[in-house]
Amino acid sequence: MKLHFLYGTETGNSEMLCEDIEAEVGSGFETAVTCFSDFAPSDLDVKTFYFIVTSTYGSGDLPTNTVPFYDALAAEKPDLKGLQFAVFGLGDMVFAETFNQGSQKMMELFLACGAQMVGERGIYDASTAEMPEDTAVPWAQDILTQLQSKAA
Repeated sequence: MKLHFLYGTETGNSEMLCEDIEAEVGSGFETAVTCFSDFAPSDLDVKTFYFIVTSTYGSGDLPTNTVPFYDALAAEKPDLKGLQFAVFGLGDMVFAETFNQGSQKMMELFLACGAQMVGERGIYDASTAEMPEDTAVPWAQDILTQLQSKAA
């Protein structure tokens, strides 16, 4: 199985988190880490499992480098039946009204295109003392366990 980590970020935190997750769970898999700005909806492949990691920016928006991918996917609305993905969001509860809306928007769009989400959306709250990888790595390990049990 191929694992592809797609990230959207304003400050680099989502990119670093993807690299941390890849280092912890990527052994034995063909992996890639790519910014959404370097990826197009036409690049999506049903033979690959996608970990989508994105922060929330501004008033519940997606990071700037994620918007072109999101807008293209929303305009094209390709049939993503057979594509599997998981979503992890980085946010800050200080902004409670828009907390983790970036990852929620991406999740909803993938689902609207027919993709299948594995597990629950993972979320991280930057207002805690916990590090993002302390939440994201166990979440990703659980996602892979669910995938492997489905394949068995």
